[in-house]
Amino acid sequence: MRSLAEVQATLQVAKLKGGELQGTVHCLSFGEDVSSADYCLMELDDALCQHIEAGGSLVIRGDKEERAVLCSEDKTYDLKMADTSNLLLFVPGCKTLEQLSSSQDTSHLVHTQIWGFSNSYWELRKQRPKLRKLKQLLMENPYEGPALRGQEENTEHRYTMLDLLERIQASKEEIQTHLKTIHACQIDGYWRVLDFDYEVKLLGHVCQLIDSESWSFSKVPLEACLEELGPLEPKEMIEHCLNCYGKPCTENSKPGQVLYALDEDSVCRAMALLLLHNAVKFHLREFLEVWQQSVPEGMRTRLEQLKSAALVDRSSRPETISLLQVEDLPEDTLERFNHLFTLRDKWTEEDITPYIQDLCGEKQTTGTLLTKFARSSMQNGVKVFNSRRLVAQ
Repeated sequence: MRSLAEVQATLQVAKLKGGELQGTVHCLSFGEDVSSADYCLMELDDALCQHIEAGGSLVIRGDKEERAVLCSEDKTYDLKMADTSNLLLFVPGCKTLEQLSSSQDTSHLVHTQIWGFSNSYWELRKQRPKLRKLKQLLMENPYEGPALRGQEENTEHRYTMLDLLERIQASKEEIQTHLKTIHACQIDGYWRVLDFDYEVKLLGHVCQLIDSESWSFSKVPLEACLEELGPLEPKEMIEHCLNCYGKPCTENSKPGQVLYALDEDSVCRAMALLLLHNAVKFHLREFLEVWQQSVPEGMRTRLEQLKSAALVDRSSRPETISLLQVEDLPEDTLERFNHLFTLRDKWTEEDITPYIQDLCGEKQTTGTLLTKFARSSMQNGVKVFNSRRLVAQ
């Protein structure tokens, strides 16, 4: 081990002035069996550092054929290997300049042993959670209602929360939020999505009851719904339907009474999807009339309710509307744009925005995406966007 005198002699040979350097000198030496493969470095931002210091955990997720991601409790990060030209040394117990200045240790020479080294590290970048696979897994065995007498329900392809955490590249909080978005529920400990026809059937029962009892759709009594519809469907499914399309309200309710306020936009959107599922294209005028007749009295249907679910073709005669749900489009940004431009050569910003909004990163806008993946031009005084590349039809 070097002495302080040897260090000062080395500084003289290097023509360095000791007064211009820090007072504490580290003498580095390699420990036995040091290898670059023993350790892996990861760069964390302040938020993740605080998360770890508070006792939180980070989990790497993804199936074998997928690129791994890192997840905290509520965020998802892309893992990317970054190289550095400087050799990074692993020194246990190493003190920073601030720690040395506040230390009571007056020694100017510190002997430090290197445990490992690396010339690369994992770089984290926050990204959108990959949730498309979540619904795909649950749709392998959707819930179609209680099994009829003499029939057994298919018990294959069911997933617990632990199963989903192992398969989905997203944090637990992001998965839980998306489960609520796709109207999933727990049945016998497994997360299930309802078959579309069955879900709309439940909603139809509720809407018919509201009309027959002349209730306000903003004050639907839970107990009365369960009592009236219980003989038709499981009570927990009726309550789940109310939670999907409304929320409990306490205004003007009696003590112990639970009232639900149905969300007008959600109910109208569901009824529109039911109509559009049964037709490739619908004459817009006829659709608007039938749609309005299908919702409970007092609700008002509007095309704004169908953003990211249906597409209106104003150029056709007569005008038409067809089903186009954003959840059915590719998850990758480039693939999404290519697919959209196979459906239409030119898009107005108003039409395309609902179908690319979910692709925006933390500091991105739809305008940024359009600038990168599309060309703009003017058509009859209206700005339109077309593909930057030749798209196969």
